[in-house]
Amino acid sequence: MHKLAALCVRRPVFATMLILALVVVGGFSYFSLGVDLTPKVDIPTVSIIVVNPGATAEEIETDITKRIEDAVNTISDLDEVRSTSVQGLSTVIVSFTLEKNGDVGAQEVRDKVASTVADLPETAEAPVIQKFDPDAQPILQLVVSSTRPLREVTEIADKQIKQRLENVKGVGEIRLVGGLKREIRVWVDPERMRAYGLSITDVANALRQQNLELPAGSVTQGANELTVRTLGRLADPAQFNEIAVATRGPYPVKLRDIGHAEDSQEEATTASRLNGEPSVTLIVSKQSGTNAVATADLVKARMKELQQTLPKDLCLRGALSTPISRPLSSSGGSR
Repeated sequence: MHKLAALCVRRPVFATMLILALVVVGGFSYFSLGVDLTPKVDIPTVSIIVVNPGATAEEIETDITKRIEDAVNTISDLDEVRSTSVQGLSTVIVSFTLEKNGDVGAQEVRDKVASTVADLPETAEAPVIQKFDPDAQPILQLVVSSTRPLREVTEIADKQIKQRLENVKGVGEIRLVGGLKREIRVWVDPERMRAYGLSITDVANALRQQNLELPAGSVTQGANELTVRTLGRLADPAQFNEIAVATRGPYPVKLRDIGHAEDSQEEATTASRLNGEPSVTLIVSKQSGTNAVATADLVKARMKELQQTLPKDLCLRGALSTPISRPLSSSGGSR
């Protein structure tokens, strides 16, 4: 230490340049320094989410959760398997020991779950497997509120606001909470169905088969090759009433003979409120490894741009509280 001090006294120019070099490196590091609440760590935890609309918590536990647990229990370096089964939703959390590589564990979970997909109910959606990444957590909540119907507010938030914010630099994912999306509901009369000898499965199959868009090959015309596509998807809800469910003798039994279809909205499973009024919350998550403060500033700047293009009666602001999500019934387990 004394030798360094003596060197700096004898070489003042060297000492000055050394200090300036440290200052320049520190300045560059300051502007590129990431800002976050927690350090970036690799936690070997994987979540498996399977959605089966309409199924009870008991059916979810027996037909989905139990089978997934049995499949992932054979993976090496397993520490804990926790599961939660609620109406229409199965969540399985797989935790490995700290020595396990998170990416390797996630891939092993995907392989095991892929082998059980054929055993899951036909109405269940494809499993969503995600590796837990604390560096890609939500950083901002935006609330969209208006005096308009909540379904219309949801449409604006999903088609206009969400799509414009998703291409902001550093944004990884945006989820909607509290909205009501459009849904075509079909109501049937059990007495009429019994009279025609029909079941609800017949109605579901008819709706599925007659509301499709399928590729139909191609047509060659000289030097041109044209793609043929069958336009079988219904655009008007009233057209669902004309779908033929079955044939009884020479007469087709249409949907309007046993019930009717209506343009409605999905059943609310989450709720978001601003000052006591229904609203739609957008939860913004950043990409792993990006600067949380810089990403939030870019999102807020884009919000100011969107305010000029949105309807005057629509309000877009930062969220003041965490959205509320309450399942109707649940059963959980830990293994």
